[in-house]
Amino acid sequence: MRNKGLIHIYTGEGKGKTTSAFGLALRASGHGEKVGIFQFLKNSKVCSGEAKSVKQIPKIETVRFRETHPCFRPVLKKEYKKKDEKNLKKQIKKDFDIVKDDILAGKYDVFILDEIINAVSEGYLKEDIVIDFIKNKPDITELVLTVRNTSERLKESADYVTEMQQIKHPYQKGIEVRKGIEY
Repeated sequence: MRNKGLIHIYTGEGKGKTTSAFGLALRASGHGEKVGIFQFLKNSKVCSGEAKSVKQIPKIETVRFRETHPCFRPVLKKEYKKKDEKNLKKQIKKDFDIVKDDILAGKYDVFILDEIINAVSEGYLKEDIVIDFIKNKPDITELVLTVRNTSERLKESADYVTEMQQIKHPYQKGIEVRKGIEY
């Protein structure tokens, strides 16, 4: 068991942020640690391969919140309505309160907040709230945040910052997402 929990940020335009976070979850659970994975903004109707796999591991719990960002919806962005955005903002605040309660209760040794910083960069959650959360987490808790765009302020609050850089991707050739590879 660790005596100090650190902050990780997996960021960038490249593929692999969530997959890396799930890999860390597997590693931690292999050493007997309890892991909570909280997925913000992802389509709640489509379960990724990682999320399906870790359901079989007793030390890992995945919570996929109900509200979904338009980029993860099976509808075009232009169909997204302004009222959906208001509801999304309100729900993300409620979801984040659940995470705060769990972290303060010491429910998990490792907390993974997947896409949480997207909630910040999209304006659904204030950056100050997330930074305050990071500063006030229990000392022993390991915290992992994933996102495409991370502010310098958030990067400064982390102990690890890993940037996934996209050099080439099948999307550029018009190849759609593939089950088992992209999700």
